[in-house]
Amino acid sequence: MKKIAGIQKRWIVNNLSIVILLVIVCIVVVSLSFTTYYYSSMQSGLESKAKTTTDFFSNYIGQSYGEYYQSCILVAQTFEEKDTLELQFINLSGRIVASSYGQWGGADPQTPEIQEAIATKEMRPYVGKNPSTGERIMAVSSPMIYTNGEVIGVLRFVTSLKNVDRQLMIITGLAVLVGLIFIGLIMYSSKFFIRSIIGPVAEITATAKRIAAGSYGVQIQKKFDDEIGELADTINDMSVKIGQTEKMQSEFVSSVSHELRTPLTAISGWGETLLSAETMDPVETRRGMLIILSETRRLTAMVEELLEFTRMQDGRFTLNVQPADLRAEFEDTVFMYGSRLKQEGITLEYLENDDEIPEIPCDVARLRQVFLNILDNAAKHGGQGQRITASISYEEGFVVIRIRDFGPGIPEDELPHVKMKFYKGSSTARGSGIGLAVCEEIVTMHGGTLTLENADGGGTLVTVRIPGGEAV
Repeated sequence: MKKIAGIQKRWIVNNLSIVILLVIVCIVVVSLSFTTYYYSSMQSGLESKAKTTTDFFSNYIGQSYGEYYQSCILVAQTFEEKDTLELQFINLSGRIVASSYGQWGGADPQTPEIQEAIATKEMRPYVGKNPSTGERIMAVSSPMIYTNGEVIGVLRFVTSLKNVDRQLMIITGLAVLVGLIFIGLIMYSSKFFIRSIIGPVAEITATAKRIAAGSYGVQIQKKFDDEIGELADTINDMSVKIGQTEKMQSEFVSSVSHELRTPLTAISGWGETLLSAETMDPVETRRGMLIILSETRRLTAMVEELLEFTRMQDGRFTLNVQPADLRAEFEDTVFMYGSRLKQEGITLEYLENDDEIPEIPCDVARLRQVFLNILDNAAKHGGQGQRITASISYEEGFVVIRIRDFGPGIPEDELPHVKMKFYKGSSTARGSGIGLAVCEEIVTMHGGTLTLENADGGGTLVTVRIPGGEAV
């Protein structure tokens, strides 16, 4: 649950915080947009009224001051929009001459746009607090100008922003409410999204723990065809492969134990026989010594193979590369091993050719090990065919070695696995199951390839390709 809480926390920090920030930005933008729209509309309306009224009064400005002021009072008294606007006429001293709220409609305004209008002879707006009441207002002051360009006074429209600000607060509140609803919907929907991830992840975690605890081969039920499903497939494949590896390792230990027990039993038995016998026929003595020597060599070969595999696993497997005549080395190996196979009734036939094979840089000892291992496998697994063929040729820049037996071949379902370490398949022949893995490592380190396939007409064909005439 701590891990699940951690995922939720990271989601909130990384995603929900961004959503909240975007919602706040949207609310601010909406509020500012409506505020700007309302204020600009009101200001435009006031400026239009001020211009119209100022143009109307331009007819009276050229007359006497008395007629001008009487006209101001009359217009102010008959102003029809006094419920929403206040019309003021202000002299150059900043005092109210007439107001739609009465001759003494209130204290003289102290807002700066009045003097700005007088000084610049241009219309000036004002949005802010009324200095005398503290109420938020919007005002537009328009200068009243003589024909000679002298300012005689200021016409001023004033309106309260109380109702407008209330409307803007309502709009902002609605925007905040919509934002909160949106965030709530995001959080509510995200629970299902997080659960759709956490559930499979928790199941995958539990299965991975079971695999780590030794339940190899256990499978995760795939529920989604997405990244989670791909992860489940990967872990299922890993579980199967680990199970196969574990099984092969168990079979390897069992096989090696059996392989070691057989020669040790023979050595121990003949050793006890030779020691306990007071007199023994020289022929029997020689026979026993030969068996002990043969089984000792067999044990030595097995140990060497295991040591090679260990070096390969921990990275100590190296090559001693020198230019060499690989044809000569291969022919020596074939003729030497052929003599041994004759004693078992198996014919090793070398297929000669006239290909010119150049010297190539290679580790001769390692490649001899490969040839001997392949020939030994051919004898063990295909010996009942009583025949093995071997050839070496030069094809498109590669030295190609082919060794074929005429036995039963390899089952098709086992072909992809035969080079895997510890794999023995259905074969009952003795061996550790790591020989071909070591051989492929040697060939690969030479830059070549090792392939096994069932030959036409029966038997198994092993092909080794080594780059020729190039540095390894």
